[in-house]
Amino acid sequence: MSDDDSTLMDLAGQVVEKARAQGATVAEASAGTGWELSTRVRLGEVELVEEAGTRSLSLRVIKEGRVAMTATSDLTPAGIQRCIDDAIELCELSEVDLHAGPAEAQLLAQGPFPDLDLFDPTVADVDANQALEIAKEAEAAALAFDGRLTLSEGAAFSRVTSTRALVLSSGFSGLTRGSYASLTVSPVAEDTDKKRRRGYYWTAKRHFSELESPTAVGEEAARRTLAKLGSRKVPTTEAPVVFESDIARSLLGTLAGCIVGSAVWRKSTYLLERENTPIASDLVTIVDDPLIPRAPGSRPFDGEGLASRRNLVVEAGVLKTFLLDCYSARKLNRTSTASAARSGGAIGPSTTNFILSAGTQSREDIVASVERGLYVTEMMGFGFNPITGDFSRGASGFWIENGKLAFPVSEVTISSTLDKILQNIDAVGDDLDLKTSTASPTFRTRSMTIAGA
Repeated sequence: MSDDDSTLMDLAGQVVEKARAQGATVAEASAGTGWELSTRVRLGEVELVEEAGTRSLSLRVIKEGRVAMTATSDLTPAGIQRCIDDAIELCELSEVDLHAGPAEAQLLAQGPFPDLDLFDPTVADVDANQALEIAKEAEAAALAFDGRLTLSEGAAFSRVTSTRALVLSSGFSGLTRGSYASLTVSPVAEDTDKKRRRGYYWTAKRHFSELESPTAVGEEAARRTLAKLGSRKVPTTEAPVVFESDIARSLLGTLAGCIVGSAVWRKSTYLLERENTPIASDLVTIVDDPLIPRAPGSRPFDGEGLASRRNLVVEAGVLKTFLLDCYSARKLNRTSTASAARSGGAIGPSTTNFILSAGTQSREDIVASVERGLYVTEMMGFGFNPITGDFSRGASGFWIENGKLAFPVSEVTISSTLDKILQNIDAVGDDLDLKTSTASPTFRTRSMTIAGA
């Protein structure tokens, strides 16, 4: 560990000791630092350069079944002591929760932890000038691609690095370091009806060398923008819908909120009582895997100190497990799946790398097999009810006729239930890309209501 890493571990350990000395039965401290850079250019001119460092300390204490959480960015001795004092005082005021408690000591991870290669020093070394040049190069490539592209909503490059230490009074201590960088380009073209059509493309990875080149990102953004020219509505109909990988990822994220333990014990998911039954077609296998090297959601241990593990959530369409932290596991009389995430002092179940496994068909082959349907490249709005599964969102993309993208489509609404969407999946693509911690390849669902003109 570096000196800075040792300092964070020492700080978290000292806070745990002091909280215990002041009467806490259980004390859990997380100390972290981070550095973020955000840049944006528009038409070659700099619009934003923002760089900031962060440092934080969060504390959770438990005493006689009472839980309290505090956090601070004031890491002076006085600020740290105030954080501890406030936690102890709040603990006295809170209600008893019989399910509250730390992870059982025998379940805690033991080092050495797996090296998942989550930190790239090259990302940390990208300064503002280099970030701006990357963004300018990407935007310039987009605008040079075609004479019809004379406007832009800009290009943005950002990067973040972080280090966090976790120390638990039950005997666990561990440290994680991570990096992440992204580049987005959004050119604009004017349509014949004077409407402005915006497209975009982006790349993101933990390691700088794995990002797509600025020129490639800009040119793909240009292609996607030009393809939108001439967009129109389609008559209301029932038809197959193909979800591009980025949009399929959004649908998978919607499902993620329905399979975490907190949704189950609160009875706020349509998947209650559905374990070991089909919830999707047999083409669908979904895993939550925090052990993938360099992946955005990877981690060696969870927010409660349990060793990370791969969870098979859906196997060939059958729901195999919910994702649980220790609290939701106790509420449901089960065992944690090592799915705890810690935000500040709060802990709850969450996904890591939540992935719909890739199929064998290319995106082009999936489209080619559709006689008449909609290829969705963007969705708008938040029309989803997790209790009933009802789904309705605005969409745009392309109309498919005889296996070809016939014309661009906008201002339509697609609706069904998430249950039917997943159970009607009849093709899964091979274009899985782990840009974010939730990832899916392109897939097709057999039928949805498409509301248009």
